[in-house]
Amino acid sequence: MIFSAREQQRLPSWAEYFARQAEVCKTPALERFYAAGVPAEGRPIGDVPLMALDFETTGMDPREHAIVSIGLVPFDLRVIRPSAGRYWVVKPPQSLTEESIAFHRITHSEVEHAPPIAAILDDLLSELADRLVVVHYRHIERPFLDAAVMANHGEHCLFPLIDTMALEARWERQGRLRGLKRLFGIQPASIRLADSRARYGLPHYSSHHAKVDAMATAELFQAQMARHFTPETPVSDLWM
Repeated sequence: MIFSAREQQRLPSWAEYFARQAEVCKTPALERFYAAGVPAEGRPIGDVPLMALDFETTGMDPREHAIVSIGLVPFDLRVIRPSAGRYWVVKPPQSLTEESIAFHRITHSEVEHAPPIAAILDDLLSELADRLVVVHYRHIERPFLDAAVMANHGEHCLFPLIDTMALEARWERQGRLRGLKRLFGIQPASIRLADSRARYGLPHYSSHHAKVDAMATAELFQAQMARHFTPETPVSDLWM
């Protein structure tokens, strides 16, 4: 959605949105999530607790598809803590398709005895509270979580996040570098997670396991920060 300059001026900040939602939410876990607030826009990213988040889903459209696994890994610019992270397999409302099984390798038998996402939503929101979420490709985790909360509680779950794919696009697909590549007929570089990691010399991991991909995203963000930013960079330069 594209907003005019006048419409953008009327949009609340993330801090204002969270404060308002904390007052009106009827779901206790969601109220606590919003009451935890968000970092001030000028707060240095080096001082902010972060949470890498990854979902595996049955497809790309949150209106038609569902979450099948969730990976969380807490970290900051210095340390990644996979042992403190979480991993869930959840049972989607519809049966898995062979296509989705081939993609994320979660089988019918695994989801058969898994809890529905409603059973773990409170835990998930608690883990995310008071942390700035980091993902690779923002059009999955935020809209799918919002859809899951709406389906189970009738309320929205929206939050700021940092998208390592969007950050990578800043250098690989925008600005003068993009123009030079087009001039010489060079195809745009891939900004998929594995390809982005390779540009920073990070190791190859098996993909499409939610917790492994969350850890891989945390490592990529640390590398991006070390090369392109500083710990003093305000969060407002990074989140969306």
